[in-house]
Amino acid sequence: MSRIQGKGIAVAISEKPTTLKLQVAAATDVGCVRKNNEDSFGYDLAANLFVVCDGMGGMAAGEQASATAVEEFIESYTGLSGSGMRVEERMHQAILRANARVFQMAQREETLRGMGTTLVAACVEGMTLSIANVGDSRAYFLRDGACVQITRDHSFVAEQLRDGVLTADEALASPLQSLITRAVGQHEEVEPDIFTADIENGDIVLLTTDGLTRYTDADAIGETILGSETLDAACHALIDRAKAGGGVDNITCVLAQLVEESTEAEGGSA
Repeated sequence: MSRIQGKGIAVAISEKPTTLKLQVAAATDVGCVRKNNEDSFGYDLAANLFVVCDGMGGMAAGEQASATAVEEFIESYTGLSGSGMRVEERMHQAILRANARVFQMAQREETLRGMGTTLVAACVEGMTLSIANVGDSRAYFLRDGACVQITRDHSFVAEQLRDGVLTADEALASPLQSLITRAVGQHEEVEPDIFTADIENGDIVLLTTDGLTRYTDADAIGETILGSETLDAACHALIDRAKAGGGVDNITCVLAQLVEESTEAEGGSA
């Protein structure tokens, strides 16, 4: 099994070239208010590549944007495996191709005009983690009990906060929290942010949509994950936390952890 993607639950384990393994779990939930799920996730275990997208544009358009971006991102990245490009370059190119495909679809069909999607992705190669993002879906990194946000939101409120125009309390109360300033597929060009970090045994990466992050902070996320017996249980606990807070949006979580112990692989999708 090398690839799992969809709107449901998945658990898998990918062998690493060393004695370490990458353990993965993922889940998505429609939330408490929405009738459809515009989030999508996917991963390719052979490439140790993971991606989460949160579509926009309403109903079928948002779902189509996120699902298309996930598919194109994974296919483009794996298709560049023999190119000699570094991981960060391949991720950058894969996002550009996903952007072009979603944008072209929106231009061809009137009902899809204006659709787009956030995108946050992670790739592990050797002992290096690479993260790419567009929009306000986030990546978090957990080590030694601490949880930190890696990505920077591409949103109006986040940019106002970084520029000192808004205080933290004003940002939390702003009615413009869902207004993003970069998205895949809404314009002909897009510029992702890309980050890299060294990783070690036990490190955990979370990719998630704002359906979770609007209700919790990095410390609470870390406590929830580290307080769960398994990655799968952690995904469900995070989703339950968001739903307890109101769950007004779809919620998606993908967790990956580098582990030493040998575990039998299991997997599936829904």
